[in-house]
Amino acid sequence: MSEPGQLLGRGRTADVYEHRDGVLRRYRAPRDTGREVAAMEHARSHGFPVPAARSLNDTDIVMERVHGPTMLDDLARRPWLVLRHAETLAGLHRRLHAIEAPSWLPAPVGHGRSLLHLDLHPDNVILGAAGPVVIDWPNAARGPGAADVAHTWLVLASASVPGGIHRRLVSAAGRGLFLRTFLGRFDRREVESALPFAAAHRLASRGLPREERETIERLARR
Repeated sequence: MSEPGQLLGRGRTADVYEHRDGVLRRYRAPRDTGREVAAMEHARSHGFPVPAARSLNDTDIVMERVHGPTMLDDLARRPWLVLRHAETLAGLHRRLHAIEAPSWLPAPVGHGRSLLHLDLHPDNVILGAAGPVVIDWPNAARGPGAADVAHTWLVLASASVPGGIHRRLVSAAGRGLFLRTFLGRFDRREVESALPFAAAHRLASRGLPREERETIERLARR
């Protein structure tokens, strides 16, 4: 097991540490990190902005460190960029879904050939010096691109924002505008038809807070 350096961040399922080769993502429970890295490399080989990575074992992934704020952090500091960032996120989805997924990826949200991230939201986009970079690929899958967009819709509509009250207030004020701009770049009926599949996938995560689950259930019923 690789020795971690300073703790950089803590998520629901993994912690991120400094590492001599970049950053170390350490999951708290074993999983197929080889498949996650292979999905990242597949996207990267098609020109999609993904950090280089390698799997060390069933809990540890070492990847290239990208310096810059997340899109969510930048929105908190510069909320006037909400439209630009919503357009950027929509563009990342379109670029990703233009890549054909390998057959060995699971298809949990319906039939389709597109490469899906299934957690592509502002907190998983780092605004690096060379442009946005997408991180956190454990849910990589194949399927219809609309389901990936629908999943991001659910996250944007339901997820609580960590941090102080200022960040939460900014998020509440800009969330609706961001979401409308983002969804406006896709076929709304197609995305709405994919909502039940995306909701079922999202709700399968036992770690979701009750408030998020209730919001997702309401959207899926609608």
